[in-house]
Amino acid sequence: MSASPNSTPVNVIAENEEQFRDFKLLNAVNDRYGGVIIEITEPMDSALFASLLRASIAQWRHQGKKGVWIKLPIQHANLVEAAVKVIYRLLQPNQAVLRAFLKNPEGFWYHHAEPNYLMLAYWIPESAHTLPANASHRVGIGAFVMNEKREVLVVQENTGRFWGTGVWKFPTGVVDEGEDLCTAAVREVKEETAIDTKFVEVLAFRYEICKQESEIEAAKWMPFDEYAAQPYVKNNDLSKYIADICLAKKERKYSGFAPVPSTSVFSNEKSYMYFNTYDLNGQ
Repeated sequence: MSASPNSTPVNVIAENEEQFRDFKLLNAVNDRYGGVIIEITEPMDSALFASLLRASIAQWRHQGKKGVWIKLPIQHANLVEAAVKVIYRLLQPNQAVLRAFLKNPEGFWYHHAEPNYLMLAYWIPESAHTLPANASHRVGIGAFVMNEKREVLVVQENTGRFWGTGVWKFPTGVVDEGEDLCTAAVREVKEETAIDTKFVEVLAFRYEICKQESEIEAAKWMPFDEYAAQPYVKNNDLSKYIADICLAKKERKYSGFAPVPSTSVFSNEKSYMYFNTYDLNGQ
């Protein structure tokens, strides 16, 4: 998937564009959705890269390709401008091509960036692109931990929205990249309270964008009834629902989603599937 001045030459003849004859193309691999992926691995002059890219797009257009992805490691950032400003007049000179390029005369756009690379994208067909947006969400967890004395593990923050309010809350945190929910829950409880726990199941899901809460002022075991009696829990619908779900679980009136190690047809790597094992097993 590398691109270099030693790319393989092929015959590319665009209508009335003889300059593409015997022109070298960028090395690329096909993706599963009718597009191509270029990953730059070697240094390259930006002018040469621009020429290779124009010829390559002409060939991919002729082949009916759709999305074009360019992965640029940070050490090859000099090629960004060349990709963004690819000139449409050097491609196949027909009205459909011109209309497509006029909609996006700057060529490639930024799709996403990571610490060590930038991903650029381009849509060849004369239609609205269907390229997926970059991942934009974080997953947070709240851990309901109860001991044999019917005490629930709660904490008070020394930063964040609950700092100084006197509210006792469940340990919470954010799932790390590539981390399973069950692992994250155990880890966050250990980090915030030094308590070792065993993950049982997912009791509920909710969706919200919020900042990470990682600093804790205090932690202790509290009778569940005392926790549920806090004005913040009683007067807040979301908190009350969570308390009700946790209590129903303790009284064996509710079953959530337990993690079961599994593999898939896509990968032999172990991962977790979450489902209601209680009802599935008829227990």
